[in-house]
Parts: sequence; structure tokens; C-alpha cells
Amino acid sequence: MNMEQLNKRTIILASGSPRRQAFIKELGLNYRIETKEINETYPSYLKKAKITKYLALKKARAFSNLKSGEILVTADTIVWFKKKALEKPKSKKEAKQMLKKLSNSKHLVITSMCLKNATKEKVFSCKTIVYFNKLTDNMIDFYIKNHNTLDKAGGYGIQEWLGYVAVKKIKGSYFNVMGFPVHKFYKELKRF
Repeated sequence: MNMEQLNKRTIILASGSPRRQAFIKELGLNYRIETKEINETYPSYLKKAKITKYLALKKARAFSNLKSGEILVTADTIVWFKKKALEKPKSKKEAKQMLKKLSNSKHLVITSMCLKNATKEKVFSCKTIVYFNKLTDNMIDFYIKNHNTLDKAGGYGIQEWLGYVAVKKIKGSYFNVMGFPVHKFYKELKRF
């Protein structure tokens, strides 16, 4: 499917994330935003990408009655660190605890996305390893004071101040760490 064919479809982005909305817009796709409140709990036995796949699919299945030509897009991102999922922190205190854990170590960022139309669903994932420098309390406090850490998995945005000073290197997609692996999304969308 080329861009002309894609633009005959309507993409429904089921995400309140300003970053995901910006990526869809920059791709030049015909889209609209439609969100639903979803209980983002998952079975405790799920690990790594199984968590994000489960949640991306759960979000997609909250939407029924898609019309012909509509493609729903849902996504979920987690930080996987020491056999545990770090999701969005619920408070600034929790964000600080997360960032202290991530300091001077590596973690895995996993994003899963679901594409759904009136007849089928496709779920795929992307993984990126992020290596952090050592963070001081002052650095963490400055970041939390000046940025919204509560809407990001792991309590940080790689595209913000902390990403500039904390990230030593990454293995994988930078955009995946932002919660939207654009290259993989575009490839899967054209196939879909």
C-alpha cells in the first residue's frame, strides 16, 4: 500500500499521548484521535513484550464497529528493568524512585502496537536497550521539577533534558523509547 492508498483510509489513533499524535501527524496520514478509558491491568504471569502485546490488544478490543476504510491504532510501552515492568509513575516520589533505579545501568524499552480494522487485528513489538549514566539526586530533582514525568513509562522522556544528560547509548530504535516505533509502524501499516 502506498501513501495515496493509505490516505484513502482513516487512521484512528486511540492514544492521548502527544508524542504519538505528533508522529501520526508528521507521517502525513489522514487521522483522528479517539480515546477510551481502559483498565490497564494485566495478569501477573506476563513478562516483557507479552505485557505490552496484551495491553495493546486489550485497548484495541474496546473499539467495535469499525467502518470500512478505518484502521485503529493502539499502543503500550513499558520499561523492563531487573525482571519487573516499570510503567507510568503514579507520583513524583515514585518517578524519583524509578529514576534512581535506572541510574548507572541498562534497561529495556518495549512498545507493542495493534492495528485493527473491521475484519482483522495485527500486533507487533519493538525493543530498545537504553544505557543510563549515573544520575545524582540533584539531576533527578531538577528533571522532575521541570518536566511531566507521570505520563511516561519509567518516568522519563528520552527527548527531554534527562535523555540529553542520562542516556549513554541505545541499541535499537530511538523513537521506540518515545513510545512510537515509527519505522516499524509504517512498515506494518503498509502491509496491513
